[in-house]
Amino acid sequence: MQHIPLLIIGGGIGGMATGLALAEAGFEAHVVEQAAEFTEIGAGIQLAPNALRVLDSLGVLDAVSEVAVRPRNLVFLHADTGHHLTTIDFGAAFRERYGQPYSVLHRGDLLDVLLSACREHPKVTLENNRQVVDVEDHANAAVVHFADGESYRTDALIGADGLRSRTRRLLSDDRPATDAYVAYRGALPMSEIALPVEEDDEIIWIGPNRHLVQYPIRRGELYNQVAVFRSRRYTPDIEHTDEWGGPDELEQAFATSCEQVRASVKMFNTSRRWPMYDREPLDNWTRGRITLLGDAAHPMFQYLAQGACQAIEDAECLARQLTKYSGDIDEAFAAYQAERIPRTALVQRVARGWGQVWHAENGTTISALRDRVFGRRSADDYTDLDWLYRPSAA
Repeated sequence: MQHIPLLIIGGGIGGMATGLALAEAGFEAHVVEQAAEFTEIGAGIQLAPNALRVLDSLGVLDAVSEVAVRPRNLVFLHADTGHHLTTIDFGAAFRERYGQPYSVLHRGDLLDVLLSACREHPKVTLENNRQVVDVEDHANAAVVHFADGESYRTDALIGADGLRSRTRRLLSDDRPATDAYVAYRGALPMSEIALPVEEDDEIIWIGPNRHLVQYPIRRGELYNQVAVFRSRRYTPDIEHTDEWGGPDELEQAFATSCEQVRASVKMFNTSRRWPMYDREPLDNWTRGRITLLGDAAHPMFQYLAQGACQAIEDAECLARQLTKYSGDIDEAFAAYQAERIPRTALVQRVARGWGQVWHAENGTTISALRDRVFGRRSADDYTDLDWLYRPSAA
């Protein structure tokens, strides 16, 4: 049985960022991924200043910036009326306050940057086609068994294996929870869409039980769109089928939206849908020499655009704690989760609430209060973003 000092299960953005962060801190990092290639499914991803600070410390921010777009503003519009609700100015004041800009890019481009940095780093080992079939806790070590019959013994196992994490099963028998919302995602050439704002703005159209997010990616060559709606057809007994949230429901959900939104939704490739899931926050991520990271630890709804950002924060924290405790796994894992669990649990819970605010029915107290608060704030009022974007005291 081969011995691996630090093993990371999952070669997505969180796993790759962890491998790079550990290597930069001087540790040997070994990343295994079940897919034949390291790849990301989907189109756009948003990176807030809290994630960009970490990427800067890892030496990859310049490469990210080359393929990213820095939106001038985040503009909230009402999906039904088209009325302007509020704007967040991402300009100089934002960058000065948080030390980094706000960036949007293609998920594949971000993974490619991290993958390239890992491949070039002498302390990172990458393996594909490594399907994990079992994970064992041996107190002072962990053992990972693969579908091809091989096994690795490791001093420290980091489960970055996503929403349906096999590693998490050692710590909890919980299951991913859906709120009956479904997303359709896609990107199209910038020239194919007409916009009500400047093309380098990000737009979020919000309305009853639905929203549409739009922003440019890949240096402004493509336009990313994500349409999200609550399925009226959903029931728990059909959750794991394709009998709910289909293209017909997508069309019905946005039928009463303004013309711009309806026209945008018609441009989606509807061959694939993404049901939305999160999980209840855990109060413990660690068992022996095994810990969780990213969506395996804290899957969250997308309303704060923090899923990848929090995984990147996890990577930095884990590497920092291993450095602080001179490679002592037990001490480092304990300090890592003590720092990260309160932070990520808060983001998970606020993301849920933010979704309810976006999707409030017209004419309700929540929608009326939302529109009133949004309408009163100035574009450079960042008060409600400080808890999320400002550097932590750690």
